[in-house]
Amino acid sequence: MNEIIDGKKFSQTLRTKVKSYVHIIKERYGVTPGLAVILVGEDPASQVYVRNKGKQSLEVGMNSYEYKLDASTSSDVLLSLIEKLNNDVNVHGILCQLPLPDHLNEKAVINSIDPKKDVDGFHISNVGLLNTGQKSMIPCTPLGCLLLLKDRLGDLSGKNAVIVGRSNIVGKPMANLLLQENCTVTIAHSRTENIETICAQADIIVAAVGRPEMIKREWVKPGATVIDVGINRVTKNIDGYEKTTLVGDVCFTDMAGLVAGLTPVPGGVGPMTIACLLANTVTACYRSQDLSDPEFT
Repeated sequence: MNEIIDGKKFSQTLRTKVKSYVHIIKERYGVTPGLAVILVGEDPASQVYVRNKGKQSLEVGMNSYEYKLDASTSSDVLLSLIEKLNNDVNVHGILCQLPLPDHLNEKAVINSIDPKKDVDGFHISNVGLLNTGQKSMIPCTPLGCLLLLKDRLGDLSGKNAVIVGRSNIVGKPMANLLLQENCTVTIAHSRTENIETICAQADIIVAAVGRPEMIKREWVKPGATVIDVGINRVTKNIDGYEKTTLVGDVCFTDMAGLVAGLTPVPGGVGPMTIACLLANTVTACYRSQDLSDPEFT
């Protein structure tokens, strides 16, 4: 499919930009951007994700601080660590890997992070700033989606965009970002009636609902651009064998010859998330020095 939007390739370009901004602030101001990542427990997927964040932080010249805590860690201990990082001038970005163990209050933990260091963009202050069109830290996955869309389509003004999914992490912030780009935005979800018809009118579809291959060919109008945020592990019969594989929320094979652009799973939005986390950390560092924001969009 020549319609494929290569998130892996784009993320490499973005990390190169991040690296150049890291070099500038280190050389001119003697400041090294620092990212602190906290992992509570031993979730295998989270461990891989945290390891990749640390590796890529070092590759672009940033400082990486990792804190691995037992699953039984108390709220007081975790909040005390976050407060310490809030006050550490060498730390510009703080991320507490989700999900957290059940005994920890996720919202309280997120909102204990200094909003200026909240590189996930989940703090209620950053949510409010984004919702009202003010300068904020932007959640990484929606930011990655926006960068891919602008790279493929250029000016998004006037585009009819449908977001399938209303999560606080992707759906809602994605809607606000597209509104700021002057799109006409509809959020569809599990209770939406005639969802197929609504999607079929869209110039842009962002699928973030968490249902394997939910969006079929008849849901998409010719020439639309589709961003698939979904990552679903399913078992399929491949060459006569039952194999576990990853699929998105969009039926990828249905889209050949129909769409103007489509992100694959894997290799689409996923690589953008960590690249945007690095970009957010550099932005937070520049703001801490009262410098103009780096240009990533």
